[in-house]
Amino acid sequence: MSRQVYLYDPPDRFVAGTVGLPGRRTFFLQAAAGPRVTSVALEKTQVAALAERMDELLDEVVRRSGGSAAVPAVTPTEISDTRPLETPVEEEFRVGTMALAWDGEEQRMIVEAQALVELDADTDEDLAEAEERLLQDEENGPPMLRVRLTGAQARAFAKRALDVVNAGRPPCPLCSLPLDPEGHVCPRQNGYRRGA
Repeated sequence: MSRQVYLYDPPDRFVAGTVGLPGRRTFFLQAAAGPRVTSVALEKTQVAALAERMDELLDEVVRRSGGSAAVPAVTPTEISDTRPLETPVEEEFRVGTMALAWDGEEQRMIVEAQALVELDADTDEDLAEAEERLLQDEENGPPMLRVRLTGAQARAFAKRALDVVNAGRPPCPLCSLPLDPEGHVCPRQNGYRRGA
């Protein structure tokens, strides 16, 4: 069976979003073009890392081009997307590996999110080699979401993704761990429950 690649070039919409209540949220990347929608699940830390790295890469593109690249310094308000995820949210796969690249000729950010797979290896070198082979296998590799974005779309994605990550539970003022609505056991209070 050949590899399933969900390609959006360009997407009408590419966003990070969540389903569920703070503390129990499931994070998704969602790409849409016309009636076609693809949603992949991932961890909160992956969303944050993707958004931060995307902003860094865009800043580097602007710096190296001397400001001539088609990349805005901030998200243009006219393309800011605050709508919820398209429903129903149907998970195609859980993301394991992500990659970012800038296509200088086409002035596009390329985002790839590959499905999580289990690898058997005896040593760290064997594991690294198996991972590399898997990433390079265009024919039989795991499912992948590949999205090509303009500089403005990439800025808008990164801003929204960071907003989504930061919209969770507020941090405890003493220990910085997330507060649940019913409070939490704060290590700075010797284990006494601290209210929200």
